[in-house]
Amino acid sequence: MSHVTALLRRSTPAAALALLLCGAAAAAIGLARGPQGTPPPPNQTQALPMGGGGGVSADSNQRMIAVTGVDVTGASVLYLVDTQNMRLAVYQANSSGSNQGVRLIGARRIELDMELNGFHDNSEYSYSELRDKFVDQGLIEKDPASSAKKPAGDARNPDKPSGQ
Repeated sequence: MSHVTALLRRSTPAAALALLLCGAAAAAIGLARGPQGTPPPPNQTQALPMGGGGGVSADSNQRMIAVTGVDVTGASVLYLVDTQNMRLAVYQANSSGSNQGVRLIGARRIELDMELNGFHDNSEYSYSELRDKFVDQGLIEKDPASSAKKPAGDARNPDKPSGQ
């Protein structure tokens, strides 16, 4: 059992919700205050306010990216991305009725996701079509692996056949 899961199981729903909301409030206050004093070192990231008025905030360090927001049900959501271990976890905080508390919505390893050239991609050009255009214009070198026989569809994007 992970440390986060163990912590969430031991804590009361109200305490977990209060912790999540305090963290979101602290992030919002930090964003509102803006930079103070000397700028951070170049290798350190900063929280940036996100537009749209959706109450979204984000922050990161050398290992984690955290994004908070509100889902369609009005519940607070926390997305955590571990950039070193390539993991994603999504939590929801709800303060209504008997469903009070923080719960893990989903989690997964994402290193293979980052290897995809496309998935449910409805872009104007598939990855292979765009790569071919760049090669034709001399902007990138031809990939030796792509010079092999082309399959009927983009193997990394089964939703989009070649030539469409």
